[in-house]
Amino acid sequence: MTPSRDQCLFIAELAGEAERFDDVVAQIKTIITSIDPRLALEERNLLSVAYKNITNNLRSSWRIVDTLEKVQAARSKNTASRQILLIRQQRERIEHELTEVCKDIVNVLDRDLLPHAQPGEEQVFYSKMKGDYYRYLAEFAQKHEREKFGDCSLAAYKIAYQRAVTTLDPIHPTRLGLALNFSVFYHDVRKSPERACFVAKSAFDDAISVLEGTDPSQSTAFRDSLMILQLLKDDLLLWAEEMKD
Repeated sequence: MTPSRDQCLFIAELAGEAERFDDVVAQIKTIITSIDPRLALEERNLLSVAYKNITNNLRSSWRIVDTLEKVQAARSKNTASRQILLIRQQRERIEHELTEVCKDIVNVLDRDLLPHAQPGEEQVFYSKMKGDYYRYLAEFAQKHEREKFGDCSLAAYKIAYQRAVTTLDPIHPTRLGLALNFSVFYHDVRKSPERACFVAKSAFDDAISVLEGTDPSQSTAFRDSLMILQLLKDDLLLWAEEMKD
């Protein structure tokens, strides 16, 4: 018997507290497929945080193993040594796991969440997620797939950005978070710090222009916006130094 929505949400929250993020995903997927593809804000955030934690762990593992592989290759004259082959096998295993997770959430977004999303913040949020996970795929994909995933990420970010500028305030945390990740895409995937700075600075300036007229209440959304603005500023300073060098 399918559990109720409240039961699924309770178990998902419990799993999140226990950092069992695969269980969080399973419970929210049950809600999506068996109860309602339109997620409530709390359900949506649980799903987003769960996938983010799963992929962050895998991306961190991949970077470590990839670095070790390069270090070992530089030290060894034999690029087909037993140690390098073992490291390569582990990297490829992590790549496979990461690919499966990223493609899984993209499929959920395309099949269930985006078709039922309400115009405005909900559509922007899901389109941004789609851009994020295609960006992760582009970061570690082999050369023949890197451009394909990069193009998919760019298309999703563009759709999200077009929707954000027409439906969300410049200070809205979802719009600012989108600008932050979109600028990182240009810097890390497209290798264009100039374009990255343009996106980040446009979002930063637009938000600052309306900040003075904003109610300075310390709501969660307001604090989130200020935190993202600081991240945008940090990136701008870092990338400006890169271009100067």
